[in-house]
Amino acid sequence: MIFGKRINKYYLKFAPLLLLGVAALIVVDVAQLKVPELYRMVVNGLNGAPNEVNGVVRAFDMEFLLQEICLPLIVVIGLMVLCRFLWRVGFFSSSVKIEAALRDEMFDHAKDLSQQYYQVNKVGDLMSLFTNDLETIQDCFGNGIMTFVDALMLGTLSFYKMFRMNWTLALLSMIPMACLFVMALTIGKRMMDKWEERQEKFSKLSDFSQEAFMGLAVIKAFANEVREMKAFRKVSHENEKVNVQFVRYETIFDVSIEFFIASVFCIILGYGGWLVHEGTFTAGELIEFIGYFNAIIWPILAISFLVDMTARGRASLKRVSKFLGEKIDVQDSEEVKKTYADGKKAIPDFHGGIEFSHLSFTHPGSTVEVLHDVSFKIAPGESVGLIGRTGAGKSTIVDLIARTYNVPDGTIFVDGVDVNKMPIAELRRHIAYVPQDNFLFSQKIVNNIAFAFEDEAAHLAEVEEAARLSDVYDDIAEFPRQFNTVLGERGVTVSGGQKQRISIARALMKNAEILILDDSVSAVDTETERVIIENLKKKRTGMTTILIAHRISTVEKMDKILFIEDGKVVDFGTPAELSGRCPEYREMVRLQKLEDERKAEERRQNTAPEDAVSPASDNTGKEGI
Repeated sequence: MIFGKRINKYYLKFAPLLLLGVAALIVVDVAQLKVPELYRMVVNGLNGAPNEVNGVVRAFDMEFLLQEICLPLIVVIGLMVLCRFLWRVGFFSSSVKIEAALRDEMFDHAKDLSQQYYQVNKVGDLMSLFTNDLETIQDCFGNGIMTFVDALMLGTLSFYKMFRMNWTLALLSMIPMACLFVMALTIGKRMMDKWEERQEKFSKLSDFSQEAFMGLAVIKAFANEVREMKAFRKVSHENEKVNVQFVRYETIFDVSIEFFIASVFCIILGYGGWLVHEGTFTAGELIEFIGYFNAIIWPILAISFLVDMTARGRASLKRVSKFLGEKIDVQDSEEVKKTYADGKKAIPDFHGGIEFSHLSFTHPGSTVEVLHDVSFKIAPGESVGLIGRTGAGKSTIVDLIARTYNVPDGTIFVDGVDVNKMPIAELRRHIAYVPQDNFLFSQKIVNNIAFAFEDEAAHLAEVEEAARLSDVYDDIAEFPRQFNTVLGERGVTVSGGQKQRISIARALMKNAEILILDDSVSAVDTETERVIIENLKKKRTGMTTILIAHRISTVEKMDKILFIEDGKVVDFGTPAELSGRCPEYREMVRLQKLEDERKAEERRQNTAPEDAVSPASDNTGKEGI
């Protein structure tokens, strides 16, 4: 059994199932302790010793055998079978439900954690929480309660019956058990520490494996298979080492249990045999006493199980509780929650106007300011190109529009409303975002494109239209199952350009008032890029579009261009205005033009036909013939 802030509430929530399990288990324990009495009567009857039933001495005959032994034994077996089924339903059903409830609670918490959290914590470690640790907690909850209740009830009843038969022999039998209990407390703490260390090593191994599988193409391209194998062996050896240490403690404890149980049998057979010799015990009563001790062996063994399970369960619960205790950095303020609670106040109509007002921003945990005094205003319905060198702060700007990070009050406005004054979920509902990492789910293409809608099948026409606008329809049509094609993990079964265009189709499908594309056409050719930009202009008339790009050609037809350099706004205006007044913009245009010309010349040289054979060579050859 484990207790803690994150799990105690589930004991109350699933109390009916747990009570059913407890009641059924008590019936099983009481019925089980009837069997040694039946053994006593059989042995006494065979030895000619008297059998007393309800104060009356009965002869050991067929009638006695059927009525007092066989019939009660059938009833006991029937009760035990039924109640063992019921306690399994009670305990194991509740443990599965608790695991599911905890997993739901963890996933709900995970979706609210900030982007910063996932930049610091690795996926492999998080996955071990949702799998290995939760399974450990489930096992500790279901088996733990069952083991504790069974050990307590069966142990108490068995010892009571042993004590009534001969208190001296009962107390002597418990001396080794007391030593075992002390040993359990000593080793239990070490086992818990080793289990916690084991879980950490397992998380590291899981994370390393996942990263290696995802980067397998890079590993092979650099012929680094041997180095990665050595690195994996090191991580695997660390995991093996801590597992061996844990098993070592577990084995020592299990062997100690067997030693102490054997010691008790020696005491019972030695002292109990002397009691039979002295006439204090009959042979049947000694067998009955041994039967009670056999029943108490399980509670004794349960001590080891409880120590083991509790050690593992507490370590896993500690890790899960730490995760659930992680602070949600980006969330609605109490004022916003109160204002918009239960739909008391309607959200203003969204038109897509965006304003930055003297915004300076530093990423959490960093001291480097990535944006400094940024101010600009995008009117509703404008298309804006956002350009600048790598690391200038372009992605940070669009991340802040969607409230991926916290921003100071009065620095970002949407349609004149401070983004800190409106619910985050409502703000994001009106934003479609295509990030640099064009993530696709391992689902059908139709599911990926219609991700913003619950019933994808009902929007198939819109899905096809979005695919045409992003110029990916023809590619999808060539697949054997077309839009029902299931993509591989993270979309690995399609090319980089196809992945980008499917991501753009997903954003267009949402038809949001604000569309953000973060370098989302970098993997397509110039002609495809032109088609996509033209379709965006036609489809999104009257809606705001922000397109981050590195090529001037990508944004030259936008209504306005925002030029960012070192986290500062260099200029903001129409392409013609920037060409006339911004030297930095003109220089970028010039350099990119030269780069384009150089690449064009290289292509021409690579595709030019080979030089024809010279006449002199031909003549020389002919003369030789």
